[in-house]
Amino acid sequence: MEFSTIWLFIIAALTLLMIPGPAVFYIMARSINQGKKAGLVSVLGVSLGGAIHVLAGAIGVSAVLMTSATAFNIVKYIGAAYLIYLGCKTFISASDNELSAMPQDSHKKLIKIFYQSAIVEAMNPKTALFFLAFFPQFISPSAGSVTGQFMTLGTLFILLALMSDSLYAILAVTIKKRLLGKKVNAKLQDRLTGTLYIALGLLSTLATPSKS
Repeated sequence: MEFSTIWLFIIAALTLLMIPGPAVFYIMARSINQGKKAGLVSVLGVSLGGAIHVLAGAIGVSAVLMTSATAFNIVKYIGAAYLIYLGCKTFISASDNELSAMPQDSHKKLIKIFYQSAIVEAMNPKTALFFLAFFPQFISPSAGSVTGQFMTLGTLFILLALMSDSLYAILAVTIKKRLLGKKVNAKLQDRLTGTLYIALGLLSTLATPSKS
């Protein structure tokens, strides 16, 4: 791939990443509800989910998914159901503790947040749809392996998203501390976060596959 093409892709990707999407709102909700460490771990999980979409797109699985309305809907509704499940679980488990941030020795909880975040992103067909619509604009068959170019662009995008999402996670914690203070009612935080998860799950059902 030409150096100019890669730079053009980076500029376009950064422009798109500046606009918060469902993954960003999910990460910010984690950060506000459970602290910066949980937010950053969710960023890593979302990045893994995105990497799965990149790999699937490179080998053509995502293309099949986008041309099959049945397959698309199955993935879409499973992902939406999982988000709604997380939302209901967070909403119901709202406690009366002063702080909802996790204690320092919550290694197992962080692992759980990581794989939950990866599942949320991996089961989001909109990500596959976006990659298949965006990446080909910068791929040229004459430049070599299309699969290799897709993987290269995918890796770049995941790295850029990792940095961008991390900034959003930190921003969410900063906003919480400055506007709400450190002592925020944990029950209210959990209910707000649960409501956001449920809303994201419901909104994800509005995704539609591309026309073949």
